[in-house]
Amino acid sequence: MEQEERVHAHAQDTAPRSAAREILRLAVPAFFALIAEPLFLLADSAIVGHLGVAELAGLGIATTVLQTAVGLMVFLAYGTGPAVARLLGAGKMGHAMSAARDGAWLALLLGLALAALGWLTAPAVVGLLGGPTEVRGYAVEYLVWSMPGLVGMLLVFAGTGALRGLQDTRTPLVVATVGFTGNILLNLLFVYGLGWGIAGSAIGTSVAQLSMAAAYLGIVLRRMRHEGVGLAPSRRGLLGAAHVGSWLMLRTLTLRAAIFAAVVVATQQGPANLAAHQLAMTLFNVLAFALDALAIAAQALIGKELGAANAARARALTRTMVRWSLGYGVITGALLAAGAPWIGWIFTPDRQVHEALLPALLVLAASQPVCGYVFVLDGVLIGAGDARYLAIAGLLNLVVYAPLLVWAGLSGVGGPAGLMWLWAAFAGGYMLARALTLGLRARSDAWMVLGSH
Repeated sequence: MEQEERVHAHAQDTAPRSAAREILRLAVPAFFALIAEPLFLLADSAIVGHLGVAELAGLGIATTVLQTAVGLMVFLAYGTGPAVARLLGAGKMGHAMSAARDGAWLALLLGLALAALGWLTAPAVVGLLGGPTEVRGYAVEYLVWSMPGLVGMLLVFAGTGALRGLQDTRTPLVVATVGFTGNILLNLLFVYGLGWGIAGSAIGTSVAQLSMAAAYLGIVLRRMRHEGVGLAPSRRGLLGAAHVGSWLMLRTLTLRAAIFAAVVVATQQGPANLAAHQLAMTLFNVLAFALDALAIAAQALIGKELGAANAARARALTRTMVRWSLGYGVITGALLAAGAPWIGWIFTPDRQVHEALLPALLVLAASQPVCGYVFVLDGVLIGAGDARYLAIAGLLNLVVYAPLLVWAGLSGVGGPAGLMWLWAAFAGGYMLARALTLGLRARSDAWMVLGSH
């Protein structure tokens, strides 16, 4: 009896350490891989920002449109990853690679369709956001030349999701590091070496994204052959991925709507505030991807444990990651607040932009613990396949956010104060609403569906 008690006590003592090792094994490489993606935008912002304020403001409009389109397709990663992980946990490796294959086919088809649509409608879409004629011209130029890279980006999503589902976040780190390095070198060459201006920045990023997509396709194809999985897509698999994806797309649409609406308000506040908002939103994306590293670990680990019907393990992993996310948010918030007075100089010498940027960054810094909590629970529920709830909760969050944003837009407050209130509505009201809806769901058992459903 005493020996059994000692064994049980030892198991209880080592379980948290084992969970921590699993989380770190996936989260640390995911952290660096995720941060490389928004660094594409940071590199573009830094390089284009030195061309002029109009070019930087145009980049802000174009990247908002691109992020909206690409963001809606993020289900290619968030749907493929948990599906592969759940099948892996259930011991069905061949089925897991079939899910990865179907995700890649869906990404290719959607990418080609969106790129063609974007090429044709770029002027009309940019026109909806308004702004001075010169700014709109630069936005259209960047947007048009980014369309080839859009296909590559969606394939990267599907490939990254497949590898995460296979509990591999190190390979995406290697691909992202090489892609980011190539992106900077190509942008410097095309923008300054060849004198292509803002178009050169878009072309360089497109080439880097297509190269990354080719790398992922090679990896997935090799693993498919090893499992004897054919190249042709499964109709059932495509329809299943599209069904889950439709809910995840609605969930993502609510997120993109919140960001898109903030850009509309910033556009009304003038070029300096719009440029500052672009920089603040870029930094938000950087920090979001960094904090999302724990969410990526959650997707992979929770999907695998639920597939293996291990509910207790899934719950323990969730508790550990929530604690870490709060501490992680405190650290990133403190670092951002400390660097806020000087960050603007990295991107532009314009003092008006600096003055508008500072209060927005301080609001963003204060919201980081809430952001960390939100991103991790979002990852847990995505990993569990709870897409329908996430979509409905996203709509409720917009109901809370809308009146705050309307006030920020109609109050008539401009300059640094106007941008500060805009960010208070977004990073305060909207993110707090997300924290509430996700937290209530995570406390229940409704999301813990076991087996390879």
